[in-house]
Amino acid sequence: MNPMITLYTDSSPNGFKITIALEELGLTYHLRHVNIDQGENRSPAFLRLNPHGRIPVLVDANSGITLFESAAILLYLADVTGRLLPVEPGKRWEAIQWLMFHAASVGPVMGQRVHFELFAADKNPQTISRYRRLMDEAFTTLDNRLAEYPYLAGDEYSIADIAQFGWTHIAQVIDFDFSAYKHLSAWYQRIGARPAVQRGIALPARATGA
Repeated sequence: MNPMITLYTDSSPNGFKITIALEELGLTYHLRHVNIDQGENRSPAFLRLNPHGRIPVLVDANSGITLFESAAILLYLADVTGRLLPVEPGKRWEAIQWLMFHAASVGPVMGQRVHFELFAADKNPQTISRYRRLMDEAFTTLDNRLAEYPYLAGDEYSIADIAQFGWTHIAQVIDFDFSAYKHLSAWYQRIGARPAVQRGIALPARATGA
């Protein structure tokens, strides 16, 4: 039977979040590799899926729903499967709160630091210093949380952890050292050892087709 879910993605922190979630959930899906370096995310066909021209995009043929924005996709997958998100309202909203913290205070800051520190033609020291400071503040917040609980939502592994792992994984790959944050570092090692996580961060690089 053909998979009902199609994921359009590339090898990136936002893409990793969704492949990890799909692997954790054991869902059958078809992966379409969008080669951002070749501008495929700006093609008319892709822009019909996401007018903002960013990956990931998930298309669920069973429900007829197409979604972009990784946090929205994670919430959708958790809702349709009843997994990776606590059921009890207090714990559920705690998980959503940390999911939103990642979307508002971690991903954008990390993305800007990567750009200005590694890729910008003009390496402005003030700008670099600002995003280093903001990233340190976010990592301190995460470290303090993980000093009290094994996972961001508390005692239960959730989409909040998957979302955050996408960015901490990239930080580790590009040598943005966060080893001083011992609780965050221990959490990163624990999440990274999960077989579904290992499959999720490998899948986009192996994807073929567009």
